[in-house]
Amino acid sequence: MTNLTDALHIPDTQSEGDQRHLAIQRVGVKSLRWPLTVRVAGQPQSTPATWTLDVALPAEKKGTHMSRFAAWLDSLDAPLDVAELRRQMALMLSRLGAESGRIEAAFTFFLRKRAPASGVSSLLDYQGRWIAECQAGLTTVWAEVAVPVKSLCPCSKEISDYGAHNQRSEVTVRVELRSPIEWHELVRFAEDSASSELWSLLKRPDEKWVTERAYENPKFVEDLVRDVALLLDQDSRVGRYAVEVENFESIHNHSAFARIERA
Repeated sequence: MTNLTDALHIPDTQSEGDQRHLAIQRVGVKSLRWPLTVRVAGQPQSTPATWTLDVALPAEKKGTHMSRFAAWLDSLDAPLDVAELRRQMALMLSRLGAESGRIEAAFTFFLRKRAPASGVSSLLDYQGRWIAECQAGLTTVWAEVAVPVKSLCPCSKEISDYGAHNQRSEVTVRVELRSPIEWHELVRFAEDSASSELWSLLKRPDEKWVTERAYENPKFVEDLVRDVALLLDQDSRVGRYAVEVENFESIHNHSAFARIERA
């Protein structure tokens, strides 16, 4: 069947050859907003996502087919997990006529949590990211989560007659997945390491619990990043990883941060 481009005799310029003989490692689209379905705690969640999609372009080709990235996105019909990402990577590369490429999707997901004392239930939002890369026929999948937590300064607690300064922190965990890890499990790496985790809805007994929990569990930014890294080191499902913690300081107009990477 003749396609519309051929029928209308429209030139296909990007399919022409190129005489500069320079390969392009990554060419594609970025900041493309498109819905995504992920599976969180066993249940599918639909959420807006911001996508970056690209492929490698050989030296002899002039351009890639940009419209095919959106066409590929429009064909997604299942929640994205590790297995589905690998399958979809192959389909995207086939559609683009490419041998290597990259998929990145940043999105928000929610977990339902119960407050520590009252048990009241509420949702808390987290920032997630899927990254899949295919090189030489091998597809690697990464998952990233940014987790808000609470940290309390050990030095402030030690030197003050009463109280201690504390702040909200963000723990960003990016892991190479040797085998699947659920999103709520990635969140726990950060929340279990913090002075205290956070909740959207707290009653007064919960506020008391959080305040006292943090005071009894002080953490420097260095403590927090090391404790998360130690948990990752103990999990055989984790390959390479990067952990970064940012403390939004309450006594300074700047942040403190720390980062650990395992290559």
